[in-house]
Amino acid sequence: MEINMQLLCYVALAMLPLYMIYNRFRPSMNLPPGPRAWPVIGHLHLLGILPHRSLDRLSKSYGPLMSIKLGSVPFVVASSVEMAREILKTNDLTFASRPRIAAGKYTVYNYSDITWSPYGEHWRLARKICLMELFSTKRLESYEYIRVEEVERMVASVFRSSAAAQPVHLREETSSVSNDIISRMVLGRRYLDENGGNKIEPHEFKEMLEELFVLNGVFNIGDYIPALSFLDLQGYVRRMKKLSRRFDIFLEEVLEEHDRRRKSVPDYVPADMVDVLLQQSDDPANNLTRNKVKAFTQDMIAGGTESSATLVEWALAELLRKPENLAKANEEMDRIVGKERWVQEKDIGELEFVQGIVKETMRLHPVAPMLVPHLSTQHCKIGEYDIPANTRALVSVWTIGRDETVWEKPEEFRPERFEGSSLDVKGRDYELLPFGSGRRMCPGASLGLKVVQLGLANLLHGFHWRLPANIQSTQELDMTETYGLSTPKAEPLVAMAEPRLPHHLYCFP
Repeated sequence: MEINMQLLCYVALAMLPLYMIYNRFRPSMNLPPGPRAWPVIGHLHLLGILPHRSLDRLSKSYGPLMSIKLGSVPFVVASSVEMAREILKTNDLTFASRPRIAAGKYTVYNYSDITWSPYGEHWRLARKICLMELFSTKRLESYEYIRVEEVERMVASVFRSSAAAQPVHLREETSSVSNDIISRMVLGRRYLDENGGNKIEPHEFKEMLEELFVLNGVFNIGDYIPALSFLDLQGYVRRMKKLSRRFDIFLEEVLEEHDRRRKSVPDYVPADMVDVLLQQSDDPANNLTRNKVKAFTQDMIAGGTESSATLVEWALAELLRKPENLAKANEEMDRIVGKERWVQEKDIGELEFVQGIVKETMRLHPVAPMLVPHLSTQHCKIGEYDIPANTRALVSVWTIGRDETVWEKPEEFRPERFEGSSLDVKGRDYELLPFGSGRRMCPGASLGLKVVQLGLANLLHGFHWRLPANIQSTQELDMTETYGLSTPKAEPLVAMAEPRLPHHLYCFP
């Protein structure tokens, strides 16, 4: 997040008279505690380059339910299991909507996607299509062969690097496998490395995805001080509009290609998720316009790529810092899977320690350290506090994952804490909420979990891992993160791999 402090001070001084008039006549309410706000800019000056860490520090002073203002926009920040439950379960319907911000307007067809659409008829249709059509158990099982093939491609790539004694760039490998799995499941082919005559080149598409992640995670001043939105002081809206035009070219070509294929085959059976969406749009009752189909498609591509890759990279980084955990994972897989085959999805349920590694990574390094903002549609009370309508709610998954009253030694990476535990990541346990909970829980959670578990398990099963020679100790491994739509490692992970299974297993078709 980049906010020019000098600019904020000038804005505050210029708008001070209007703020004083509003403050004089606003109704009195018993709001949750919070720091004293500056005129006009509120608490924007308190958010550093890692806002989740800034809010974590503030919550230690003001409590598990904190009231802040970003510009003129009121927020409550929930930083405990109890407060997360209050927002996501007890008051789920009240907080089921989303705020209208520039990213939702300009990058996803005027809030037409699943993530940013406000609570209402369109969102209910989107959720129904996701749960019953796109991410149903039957649909995900039918795509298992794609996940297997793409993980094999990743393993083969790592094997080639190891055979040449070259370091493995984990971010490149994990991003490629996630992108290719999602691309094939959603679009029908590997758009990221197969041009196919499209106007948008594969390298351009990767750049577009990176820009989308950045622009959906920025703090745009116009979202919080609406009177200044027309100025676009940081240039974010201009970049969003440019990105939207590029995505529309790509998505329109995707839909045209699918339309041609559907029309050329009688009684065509949907082969990928775009086919399913176009089939749903054929029913006038759904009111699924072409722009909405494109918005859904873009959502699935973005939501299913970066998050999975980020989690696998963090998991490997943590395991390299504690080799005893690597050894324990290898022992478990050797015992249950054996050394004569690769890990399959059906094995994951028996790999308790590997599951623990994934859960512990999601606890310590949540892809979204603060869940996508919720918006209250009516006044409610949480405990003794008033929460007015149109208040935005942030649930700090980052802080909950480090709560000493919930987790023993929370700063340590300890997968064994989940052995014998019934805690899962499906939204029922508010101690662990990587995908959210309630009505607005991520509809693609099951798919994301499958991609992460299968990819990570086979990287661990297939190779011995160690740090490159230029890193003398595990303490030198940079474990800081960057902030955006996701929170990847600031420094991409590079490691050395050595095959640990019989060589014939690395010969894929």
